[in-house]
Amino acid sequence: MSPDEGREMIVAAALPLLVEHGAAVSTQQIAKAAGIGEATIFRAFADKDELLDACMAAALRNDHVLAELDAVPLDQPLAARLTEAATTLHAYLERMGAVIGAVHAAGRRGERGVPRDRTATGDRADATEHTRQAVIRLLEPDRAALRLPVENLAVVFLGMLFGRRGLGGEIPTETLVDVFLHGVVDGRAGAR
Repeated sequence: MSPDEGREMIVAAALPLLVEHGAAVSTQQIAKAAGIGEATIFRAFADKDELLDACMAAALRNDHVLAELDAVPLDQPLAARLTEAATTLHAYLERMGAVIGAVHAAGRRGERGVPRDRTATGDRADATEHTRQAVIRLLEPDRAALRLPVENLAVVFLGMLFGRRGLGGEIPTETLVDVFLHGVVDGRAGAR
């Protein structure tokens, strides 16, 4: 196993523990989960802070989410495609939030590893655009039946998804997809 593969394996073992235990997770717990000795962690990372930085960077990456979105079969009904996409994106956001929260709770605010410069902003914009393109792909088979261009609808859908935690609690995925597809007016009752 190459050094980079070893680091990735350690980070993959650390992420769920970081979500579960917060930054108080020990390197011994991580080593046990990874099936390695604790000293191996310190051969791969200078210290626990460097490992936390690597976990933060991994949590922010969205390449695995894009792969999951690309795997959604386009022959499913639109509601099923969007439900699967919303579930996938929601899980990503939850994991990302939990990791960032745990790292911040440890008193770390991106001092190392997660730069706060223009490059990081560019990466975020690229990730957002790739996510929008993945949703456009899911909408594309139904383009002719939709009232607005799929490019606009992708933005609306993502806005609804990212804003789903409102004042009254979290909106279930099925409700979000239903409102997105059918609006808020009950066709039987009519609107004033």
